[in-house]
Amino acid sequence: MNRSQPARRVAVIAAAMSIAALAMGLAACNDQQHSFADSRSISVIGQGEASGPPDQAEVSAGVQILADTVIEATRENQSVVERIMAALEEQGIPPEKIQTSNYSIWAEQNYQNPGDPRQQNRISGYRVSNVVSVSIDDIEKVGDVLAAVTNAGANTIHGIQFGVRDTAALEQKAREAAMADARARAQALAKLAGVQLGEVMSISTSLSGGPPPPMMARSLEMADTAAAPGISPGQQRLSVQVHATFVIR
Repeated sequence: MNRSQPARRVAVIAAAMSIAALAMGLAACNDQQHSFADSRSISVIGQGEASGPPDQAEVSAGVQILADTVIEATRENQSVVERIMAALEEQGIPPEKIQTSNYSIWAEQNYQNPGDPRQQNRISGYRVSNVVSVSIDDIEKVGDVLAAVTNAGANTIHGIQFGVRDTAALEQKAREAAMADARARAQALAKLAGVQLGEVMSISTSLSGGPPPPMMARSLEMADTAAAPGISPGQQRLSVQVHATFVIR
């Protein structure tokens, strides 16, 4: 009897180990099944857009002067620029809202008779260009500002860009619309595939939109007095894309 007790004890331990191994195998199998289920997913791209009225604008205006010498061109150009700056001050534009965006000098070549050796590399004058960018916080004043700088001597307008100071509210509306669109697309795909849509696995966003590109530079024919042009600010639009991945079951 004493000899059989150790044998029975060994058999019991072996059986227990076998049961534990079986349980671990079943658990591992369940984990693999859950992992496989969790890895099944649908990825979609949702689109959202929001718009609102702009509350600021940027105007680029300048002057080009052609003269026989560089000295004459720069002096005349500077004189006009000073009048433009004074006109902007009269419009209530502070100095920190005005920035020089371009200043250039180049020689004008005479190309009327390119075949005549006497005309080759002949300089007919020097042109000086000075452009300033003006930030306007009140878009109702854009037309008056354009008229003021034109009357002061500006003969090039490089365009108007409208914008929104705080885009957070527009971005939030666009994100909400994009996420709702993404979920609707995922639901439609899940229905077609005969599966159930689960929780969101991952989300990423991208933002687009904003101010339209500026208009090309345009020279102005000077009149006695320029009238304030009609300005249409329109709407500022922001677009958001949401890349979302959903679990399917």
